[in-house]
Amino acid sequence: MESAVEELMPRLLPVGDCDLTEDFDPTVPPRTPQEYLKRVQIEAARCPDVVVAQIDPKKLKKKQTVNISLSGCQPAPVGYSPTLKWQQQQVAQFSTIRQNVNKNRDHWKTQQLDSNVAIPRSEDEEAWKKFCLGEKLYFETAVQVSSDDNEGIDYVQIGFPPLLSIVSRMNQATVTSVLEYLTNWLANKEFTPELGRWLYALLACLEKPLLPEAHSLIRQLARQCSEVRALENKDDEKVSALNLIICLVGRYFDQHDLADEAT
Repeated sequence: MESAVEELMPRLLPVGDCDLTEDFDPTVPPRTPQEYLKRVQIEAARCPDVVVAQIDPKKLKKKQTVNISLSGCQPAPVGYSPTLKWQQQQVAQFSTIRQNVNKNRDHWKTQQLDSNVAIPRSEDEEAWKKFCLGEKLYFETAVQVSSDDNEGIDYVQIGFPPLLSIVSRMNQATVTSVLEYLTNWLANKEFTPELGRWLYALLACLEKPLLPEAHSLIRQLARQCSEVRALENKDDEKVSALNLIICLVGRYFDQHDLADEAT
C-alpha cells in the first residue's frame, strides 16, 4: 500500500528519517525543523487509508434533489378556459395593482401593525401557513368565528389577510419563500379563498425580472392550479380563481406555454 501511495502522490521534497534525540516527545510543539518533519511523518502514518464521512441524514432532509416536471399545464377541460379578452383584462388590472403596490410600499411599510400581528420568520414554513390560512384551516378544526363587533375577528383562527401593511414588509426572499410554502400546501390540500388571496398578493409583490428560483416556482404553481382545476365542477367559483392565477403566470410573467389557449 505504501508503494501505491508513493506512486499516486509522489513527494515533492523527499525527506528521510530524522535522527532525533531519545527524549523527543511528539506531543509537544516542535523546537527544530527536524522535530517538525518527524512529527509530520508520525501524523501521516496514523492516517487511515480510507476515511468514511459521518453524515447526519436529518441535516439533508430539506436539501434533497427533486425531480421537477418541465411539462406544461393540464389543458383546461371543455368550458373551463377563459376568453382571451378576460385574460387581457386581468393582466391589465394586475399590472395596475403592482404599480400601486410599488408606489406606496414605503408608506405602508411604516404603518404600525395591530398588536396581534406577529409576522413569522422567513424560514418558518409551518408558521407562515398558519399565519396566512389560519389555525382553523391548518389544523382542519371547526372553529366558531364570532360575529360580535365588540370581540372583533380572530385572525389567528381564520388567517391574516394580505394587507399592504404586511406584504410591504416582506423582502423578495420572504415573498419567494412564502409563495413556495403555499404552493406546497396546494399540492396536498384544497384550494380556498384565503389561499387564493395570498397567492395573488404574493405574485403582485414578485419583482421582475424573475430570479431563477422564482421562475421555476411560479411555473410549478400554474401547473398545480391546472391540476386542481381539472378536478373542480365547472360552475364552482374556485375555477375562476384558478384561471386567474394560471393567466397571470402565463401572460403577465411571460410563461406563454402555460397560458390557456385563447377562446
